[in-house]
Amino acid sequence: MTDMNPDRITGTITIAVLPQDNGQYICQMSPSLSDFPKEHIQCYGQTKEHAIAIALEQLADDYRRMAEEQQNIDWDTVERSNSGEPIAKHYHVILHYERIAEEESKFEAMHNTIMGNTVVENAKITVLEIDPDIRIAPLTRSWD
Repeated sequence: MTDMNPDRITGTITIAVLPQDNGQYICQMSPSLSDFPKEHIQCYGQTKEHAIAIALEQLADDYRRMAEEQQNIDWDTVERSNSGEPIAKHYHVILHYERIAEEESKFEAMHNTIMGNTVVENAKITVLEIDPDIRIAPLTRSWD
């Protein structure tokens, strides 16, 4: 008999990347994770790696949404100490933004996205309350 611990997630993620007639790729992801509600994720990409990245981002987006919903934190609630002072908490803020850019170069696509000043306001933002000592290394921009 297997242990049915509700704090444990088990399963596998199967990925198949298939070429299309137009030179693009389709990634079919089948997560058999014990808490994942979808059977399949299907995403297109320009390359095999691009299709996989989009599918993984979809999976990550679903888990970010589930994590935020489970916390069920009221946006405006401020906890206060016995003396009435606000208690500062720690949050992991995850910002996800995508756009399709028609630009003259890769540099212009990146530069115009950064300079557009709409990245934050148009992004999906997940805010998760965390323990102050959790070992999270936030992703940062890399110029490689």
